[in-house]
Amino acid sequence: MNDRVVRVLLVDDHDLVRAGLAALLDAAPDVTVVGEAADGEQAVDLVRSTAPDVVLMDLSMPVMDGVAATRALLAERPQTQVLVLTSFSDRDRVREALGAGAIGYLLKDSTPAEVLAGVRAAANQGSPLDPRVARELLTTTIAPADRPDPAAGFSPRELEVLRLVAKGLANKQIGRTLGISERTVKVHLGNVFRRIDVQDRTSAALWARDHLPPE
Repeated sequence: MNDRVVRVLLVDDHDLVRAGLAALLDAAPDVTVVGEAADGEQAVDLVRSTAPDVVLMDLSMPVMDGVAATRALLAERPQTQVLVLTSFSDRDRVREALGAGAIGYLLKDSTPAEVLAGVRAAANQGSPLDPRVARELLTTTIAPADRPDPAAGFSPRELEVLRLVAKGLANKQIGRTLGISERTVKVHLGNVFRRIDVQDRTSAALWARDHLPPE
């Protein structure tokens, strides 16, 4: 950390948890606790007065929860890094917290060494994630091998039309390329739009680029 002392604000509605974290962090030579908050609203106020490098944030709290507090304090002080420390590992809570701007996500049964390492990583703009949290995210962001092919629901002709739309061709050009009428192209496009739940060819083109395998 190059002699830098990381300034940490603790946010948790349990006094005992805050006391334990404060003892752990203050014992480290490169970390200091600059404040403690029992709810998200207090946290937002304290960020203004203490200017922490890292906020160690619980999620389930009275008055204002951790997700709302993360969003509010980062709107005022974006250079502060929020590291979630909570009991919840379900993907919805993880996504909410990361979507609000949290840089990392640890669980409360982490070891003291893991919490310290997470705080240091967050201060250096790393993204510490508990392995169990990472697995939860990966189950939805990486398609399993047995997940159906997105192109499987299209007829061969619909797939041809969709690929040509993704290349920027107009309906008349698509018809000439495939040897079909412009009216038939429109029928195929209507079927495609309904199947992937879009309203226009631009959205269909973007969908195709994101979901269809290369030719």
